[in-house]
Amino acid sequence: MCRHLAFLGPEEPLGRLLVEPEHSLYRQSWAPRRQRYGTVNADGFGVGWYARADPRPARYRRAGPIWADGSFADLARVVRTGALLAAVRDATLAGADGEAAAAPFAADGLLFSHNGAIPGWPGSMAPLVPLLPPADLLSMEARTDSAFVWALLLHRLRSGAEPGQALAETVQQVAEAAPGARLNLLLTDGATIAATAWGDSLCYLSEPGHRVVVASEPYDDDPRWREVPDRTLLTASRAGVELAPVERPAERPDRKPADRPAEKPIGKSIDKPVRNPVEDRAPSPTPGTVRAGAPTSPKEPCT
Repeated sequence: MCRHLAFLGPEEPLGRLLVEPEHSLYRQSWAPRRQRYGTVNADGFGVGWYARADPRPARYRRAGPIWADGSFADLARVVRTGALLAAVRDATLAGADGEAAAAPFAADGLLFSHNGAIPGWPGSMAPLVPLLPPADLLSMEARTDSAFVWALLLHRLRSGAEPGQALAETVQQVAEAAPGARLNLLLTDGATIAATAWGDSLCYLSEPGHRVVVASEPYDDDPRWREVPDRTLLTASRAGVELAPVERPAERPDRKPADRPAEKPIGKSIDKPVRNPVEDRAPSPTPGTVRAGAPTSPKEPCT
């Protein structure tokens, strides 16, 4: 799997969010604490951020591990933003499509990341191909399941669906075609965040009226972090966070995903404080090492 993070709040240097915290996304590239599949995310990384008064986000992506990129350290130190989405990648096939396969994907002022994997790719997604215009398929940025999910989601958004509705329906659609798919999706337009917890960990830290962070796992041990239950849609802004259940396709055999009514927020009683495991004290990799700290067991990746 991969690890990803989205942030909305006052302007901060990228490094304060992605590098400096004790358990930052940077460290999660080799020592994640809550990753359920795989243990090292060295097959690429990316960060997308919004500059003031510019609705089109900038991106910095690379095919190698984040710890081996010396330029990123300078970028993270000086670039400031009030909205970002970043990810580190564990690929199904290392090196496949290189930088083009690294999240975040971007279009129409949006940034997107997929933490997960689709079993049986690409054959399992063949039934969904007719749902996309040929031009959308031909313009996919990479030949990965994540890029295909992004194409499905973007088509729904361009057809007028709200972000939360589009995420939930895309997850249901893909999960129905490929049971067992892991579909933690993360989307932002620089003012709001929408995400799904579907097969792996997802957490958030909210300071209503000030800032919100949504991440695969906490980057520190702040007790205000809350865990998002599996099969849940999260929508957030600087004002706060709302959670709503996402039905499994098999739970409503009489209803197609597109017929599902708009989600309703549910109370905060379903979320709970995050209990982080004891830190494994994994040594820091050194620049130039591609898989420092790589596991000896086969990885269970995301793409």
